[in-house]
Amino acid sequence: MLKKLKELLTDHFYWRLLLNIVITMVFFGLYIALSGRENIDRIQLGVIIIIIYAAVIVAISIGRRLASRRFDAVTVSDMGSPLGSITLDVMSRLRQPVLICDESGKIIWYNREITHRVGRRETLYGKNIDIISDISPAEITADGVDIVAFGTTFGVNGYKITAQSKNYLLTLWYDKTELVEAYRRIADETAVVAYIMVDNLEELMQYVQEKYRTASSEIESVLKAWADSVQGILKEYERDRYFFIFDACHLEQFISERFDILDRVRDIRVGESSLPVTVSIGISGSVGSYSEKERAARAALDMGLQRGGDQVVVNTETGMEFYGGRTKTVHKRTKVRARVVANELAVLMSGSSNTLLMGHRNMDFDALGACVGLARLAIFCGVKVNIIANEKDPNLKKCFDKLKNLPEYRNMFVGAIEAQDMLTSETLLVIADVNNKTQFEAPDVAENAFKTVIVDHHRKTAEFKNQPAIAYIEPSASSACELVAEILEQAMPSGNLAKHEADIMFAGILLDTKQFTRNTGTRTFSAALYLRGEGANPADAQTLFKTNLDSIIREAKFTTNVYIYRGLIAIAVNDGDDNTMSDRIAGAKAADKLLTVDGVAASFALCSIEDTVYISARSSGVINVQLIIEKIGGGGHFDAAATQLQGEGMTEALTRLKVTIDEYLKELQ
Repeated sequence: MLKKLKELLTDHFYWRLLLNIVITMVFFGLYIALSGRENIDRIQLGVIIIIIYAAVIVAISIGRRLASRRFDAVTVSDMGSPLGSITLDVMSRLRQPVLICDESGKIIWYNREITHRVGRRETLYGKNIDIISDISPAEITADGVDIVAFGTTFGVNGYKITAQSKNYLLTLWYDKTELVEAYRRIADETAVVAYIMVDNLEELMQYVQEKYRTASSEIESVLKAWADSVQGILKEYERDRYFFIFDACHLEQFISERFDILDRVRDIRVGESSLPVTVSIGISGSVGSYSEKERAARAALDMGLQRGGDQVVVNTETGMEFYGGRTKTVHKRTKVRARVVANELAVLMSGSSNTLLMGHRNMDFDALGACVGLARLAIFCGVKVNIIANEKDPNLKKCFDKLKNLPEYRNMFVGAIEAQDMLTSETLLVIADVNNKTQFEAPDVAENAFKTVIVDHHRKTAEFKNQPAIAYIEPSASSACELVAEILEQAMPSGNLAKHEADIMFAGILLDTKQFTRNTGTRTFSAALYLRGEGANPADAQTLFKTNLDSIIREAKFTTNVYIYRGLIAIAVNDGDDNTMSDRIAGAKAADKLLTVDGVAASFALCSIEDTVYISARSSGVINVQLIIEKIGGGGHFDAAATQLQGEGMTEALTRLKVTIDEYLKELQ
C-alpha cells in the first residue's frame, strides 16, 4: 500500500491532477465568497470566474511546455505530429530506461526510469553521456553494446533520429544483470578436462625399485589433495597417468598460482636421489564438447612432453599457454619409440616419389649430420633424395668437401628455389634439428609440401599449422644426430653408413654435448657407439672443429665486451658494422666459454648483422634459457637456445632481453 502511494506521489500525472483540483477549489471558493454580496450579479461573476480559471489553466500548461524546452530538449512540437507526442509520452512512462542525446553525446532528454535511478535532486540535462558509463555515442549501435551503469549491467541499443534538421541518438536500455550472471555461472560450472602424467618416476626408481609403491602413493596423495581442493574428480587410468575433471571457475585460480602443484610434486624425493619427481599436465579449454575437450587435453599433454615435461600446457581457443618447465629433461631408457618411428619413416620414404631434407637456417654440424643420416636412409629405401643447404657456408666447408668424395652427394645439395621445383604431391619433406617454422632453411618449401616429417631434439614451441605425418620431437635427446643414429640403427643393417657420414654425425653429437660434457645420457653414448661401429673416428670428427685465427679474433670481440647482469647472467655484445655470419658462429662459441666464468649460471651473446640481432643463449643447468628465448620468438632446449630479432637495433634487443630475464627470475621467486 505504501509502495503504491509512493508511486502515485512520484508520478507527474497525479501531481498535475492534484494541482488542477486545488485551483478549481480555490476559484469555486472565490465564487462562493463573492456571490454572497448583494450588489454583484451572480451570472456575470460566474462567467468572469470561469474565464479567469481557464486563463490560469492555459497559462500553467504553456509554462510547463516552455519549461520542458530548456537545454534544447526534444518536445512534442519537435516530433512534428500528434504521433510524436504519443510516442514521447509512451517513452516517458516506460519502465525501461530511455535516453536521447545529440551527436556529441550531450544528454537532451531522458525518461522517468532514468530519473528514478539518478535521483530527482540530480539532473543529467546538458551533460555528456559518458558521465553515466565510459561509452561514446559512436560505440552505441542498433546491434547493441553492454555497459555497466547505476550498479546494473545494461544492453543498450542506439537508433539515429532526426528532428528539426538535427541528428539525435535514441538509446533503449534493458537490464541484462540476471542474464550475464546466468552466463557467468554456466561458464564457471562447465567442465574442464586434464591429463596428468608422472614424467620420470620410472627412471628414478631403476636403482630403488622396492620404494616405487611408496613414491607413487606419495605423488597420488599430493595430486588427490590438489583435486579435492577444487572438488574435482581425479582417477588413475594407467600406471602414473591420471584423468582430472574440474569446474572452469578454478582454472583462473590455478593460473594465478602459476600451477604450484608442479612445485609440490617437485618437492618429493625418492631414496638418496637428489633429482626431483616431476609431472606434465595437459588441460583443455572450457569451450567445446566433452570429446573435443578430451582431444584438446591430450594434445596439450603431448605438447608438454615434447617440450621436456615438468610443465602445464593449457590448450585455449587462442593457442597454447605454458607454465613451469624449470627442470632439465630426464633421459629415457627405452628405444621403443625410435624403432616405431624408424619403421614409419622407412615406409613413408619408400612410398614417396622423392625426398627433400632440410635443417634450420645457418646449418651447424648437428643439423647437417642429421640430414646426412636421413639421406642415407632414403638412399637405402631406393628413393631420390636432395638436401636443401647453402654449399657456400664457410663454417661447413670441411663437411661439404668430405661428402663430395662420395658419388651420391655430388649433386645432392640444392637451394630453396630449386627445391620448390622438385615439390610434387608425392614428395616427402623431412625437417631435422628444428621445429619452429620461422627458423626453417626454406619456409616456403615447408609451407607447400603435402607430407612432412620432423625429427628434432628442441622443445616444441607451438602447434603445427599442417600436422606432420611424423613428429619425432625428443627434448631429452642430446642432439638431432643422436635421434637419427637410433633410427638408422633400427632401420638399416650395419655397414651401410659411409665413414664420412658417420664422422659428420659424430661431430654433430660432439657439438651439442660440448664434447660429451653436457646433456648426455645412456642413449647419447649408445648412439656414439653405433657411429663408431659404422666407421666414425673421433679424431677425424675433431678436425671439423679446427678454426683459423680470424675466428679467434671474432670470438674475442664478444669476450672483451661482457658484463654481468643480476649477479649471475653474463651478456656479451658485438655491435660492429662489419659483422658477418661468421661473427654469429663466434657469438655461439663465446656464449659457451662464458659459462666457464665462476658464478655465471647463464650466458647470452648478441651479434648485430645488418638489420638483425642474433642471440645465442647457454645455461649451466640452473636457468632454463629456452623459456627466456622462447618469449622473444626463439627456441631451443633447457641449456642452449637461440633467436633472431629482425628490424631491431642492439639497444632495443638488449632491453627486450633484460625485461624477459627479469620476468623469468621473478617467476622463480
